Amino acid sequence: MVMFNSTLSGAQERNLERALQCRVIDRTKLILDIFGQRARSHEGKLQVELAQLQYLSTRLVKGWTHLERQRGGIGVRGGPGETQLEIDRRLLNERIKALKDKLQSLGKQRAVQRRARERSRQFSVSLVGYTNAGKSTLFNSLTHANAYAADQLFATLDTTSRKLYLQPGQQVVLSDTVGFIRQLPHGLVAAFRATLEETVRSDLLLHVVDSHSTSRDSQIEEVNKVLSEISASDIPQILVWNKIDLCEWEPGIERDEVGRIKAVKVSAKTGVGLQYLRDALIEITANTNSNNLEPT
Repeated sequence: MVMFNSTLSGAQERNLERALQCRVIDRTKLILDIFGQRARSHEGKLQVELAQLQYLSTRLVKGWTHLERQRGGIGVRGGPGETQLEIDRRLLNERIKALKDKLQSLGKQRAVQRRARERSRQFSVSLVGYTNAGKSTLFNSLTHANAYAADQLFATLDTTSRKLYLQPGQQVVLSDTVGFIRQLPHGLVAAFRATLEETVRSDLLLHVVDSHSTSRDSQIEEVNKVLSEISASDIPQILVWNKIDLCEWEPGIERDEVGRIKAVKVSAKTGVGLQYLRDALIEITANTNSNNLEPT
């Protein structure tokens, strides 16, 4: 197998397979395969299937010339003169439409739940960040939930929300979301838009960063690009420097020159610094206008 760290067209993929005499996959296909392995919930599986079918639809046009034979005649499915390629394309489009309808229905259910939280005036916080930055581990450490967390790409595909009790009489709704990655395929962003709505509707974003990663600055930039793409760039956010146990950083809260909260240093795995993060959330939620935040 040969993998290309870029997007290939169906014709390019087919020609390369002929030249190399082995299977060829591109970056998008690899990410889709990983997503397919990680999907666990019903909605997550629907979203992955939708993205995979949308990706496959481009291959029907450029890569499947062996399906261009005609089918027709009495009792033959597809009608007179309809090619096998046209049949497959039609069935594919029907399945894509059915998946979109199901996801839209699930989105409406989530909207009802969101309105219920808004009526109760619950402050909403979403964890965002590059894949494998430790969002799910941080989510479990804060809420004592049992969300799946592992040292692997896209361990979490489904948005999970839990109440986080900060102090007596003060709580927020914390949501764990799918991780981002450089050059995230547009089809995946579109398929997971319903899940990412939770991020768009949040009052605050906790941008979790792997402080031990040598490419942390570029990862921050990539996450902000995706946030901009889903219209979430204007939501106040603070950086959460995670995994400080690996780079020997001291836990604490970072502030800018006027005293606004800029970042918090924690280790979700060991629990070091989590109280600083709680204190930051207490301070921020006490001021619903988010004046304590550094503008993004």
